[in-house]
Amino acid sequence: MKRSIVLLAATAGLAACQTAPTADSGFLAGYDGLTTREDTIRASIRERRGEAVAAGIERVVLEPAVMVGDAGEALSAEEVRAVLREVDRQVCYEVSERFTVVPNAQGAARVRVGVTGVRPTGQAGSGLSAVANVLIPGPGSVRVPGTTGGLAAEAELLAGTGDQVAALSWARDANVVGMDSPSTSRIGDALQLAEPFGDAVGDAFAPSDRAVREIGDPDPCAVYGPRTQPAGFLTRVVTGVYVPEVNTGSRPADAPRE
Repeated sequence: MKRSIVLLAATAGLAACQTAPTADSGFLAGYDGLTTREDTIRASIRERRGEAVAAGIERVVLEPAVMVGDAGEALSAEEVRAVLREVDRQVCYEVSERFTVVPNAQGAARVRVGVTGVRPTGQAGSGLSAVANVLIPGPGSVRVPGTTGGLAAEAELLAGTGDQVAALSWARDANVVGMDSPSTSRIGDALQLAEPFGDAVGDAFAPSDRAVREIGDPDPCAVYGPRTQPAGFLTRVVTGVYVPEVNTGSRPADAPRE
């Protein structure tokens, strides 16, 4: 009952929780034609796609994500590796459901990704949120205002000629009320938000009439471990806490990103 009251009280403010757009970082080959999506509640999304050219692209190679400018300035080297690895993982999962991912760029289009901002999670506030969510059971999470983190990133699809076919500028902060679980890791929110960013990349790059497909064998994203993480799901359900070591796959964050 108490949790329901808290959730209802916060619902009125959800419409105002959309993350503010980020400035162009300079990572993309171009920003002309980016259009703001108005149908999103939490994320800021600007995107463009050349539909006819995108429809003719089947094979893509994924370049490793990079930090842009001072995006990783507040993070340790290990935290930077963990964020980039999780972004790579989620982008690989989503792109491979719409294109054929190949290991080299010979004749293939390229996907480039740059992380343009990481706002660290407030660890103390997340600890308090975790305790509160255990004491007040129910769906979703309630976070301490001012302690949630965020992620911003840009991505583009380049044809074999080097011309930009599609582009995306994306940013999102974790919600005070919602499904973004508290974490005792400073990058807990950034890691969680890599998943919706990956979803946005797949949606932005794929032609509108291209259906999600079955994954090939071998899985081109197998380097990141299994696509499903039952242990991570159970951990979040039982404890209400996001634990990076359990939720981000079987390979360590500092393993080579191939």
